[in-house]
Amino acid sequence: MRGEATRQLILAAAERLFAEHGISAVPLRDIGIEAGQKNHAAVQYHFGDREGVVKALMEFRGAESESVRTDIVTGLMAGGTVPVVADVVGAFVQPLAVHLAPDNHYLAFLSLLITEQGGYEGLGGDVHTGASVISLRALLGRLVPDVPEEVLDERWIVTLTSAVHALARYQAAQLRRPRRAKLDVLIADLIAYLSAGLVAPLVMGDPRVAITD
Repeated sequence: MRGEATRQLILAAAERLFAEHGISAVPLRDIGIEAGQKNHAAVQYHFGDREGVVKALMEFRGAESESVRTDIVTGLMAGGTVPVVADVVGAFVQPLAVHLAPDNHYLAFLSLLITEQGGYEGLGGDVHTGASVISLRALLGRLVPDVPEEVLDERWIVTLTSAVHALARYQAAQLRRPRRAKLDVLIADLIAYLSAGLVAPLVMGDPRVAITD
């Protein structure tokens, strides 16, 4: 129990420092100090290296989102009405929004991590997407069959990436100066905006479109 408590202290400290300074800019020793650890090797002992800290943080916070998202996806699949694209986007965005809570720095951390890795797809196996996000992508393909798979894959990645960056920006903006629109309105508008992008008209001359014709 003591070891788990120490791990949680370290993860909380790492999340704060990563969100403020960027992942690659924070020494592991600084994380230990921020977590109140007198042993300078505490972070290495519990997580091995920086990648271990990042993966553990992703798993911990990602599991929180996944739990909420799984319930939403189950409702979509079992509901009596046919889902629409906005339902799919909302099922991804809303569970991320749980991290808008005070003293939660996950969105800022994730936004910086995505930037450092060159995009959401650059996270590879480090991101805890879970089966629910895979199910959402499959459902999206059935809802918009007129958009070629390769185009839809790219638009889906842009949707995931944009959702993270936008939510992180909303959180930071609320801390600086409250906006006229409340967070729930901003989130609803974000879902509407991203949904429109997924079904936007195809670009003439796009070879990805021609391949499927």
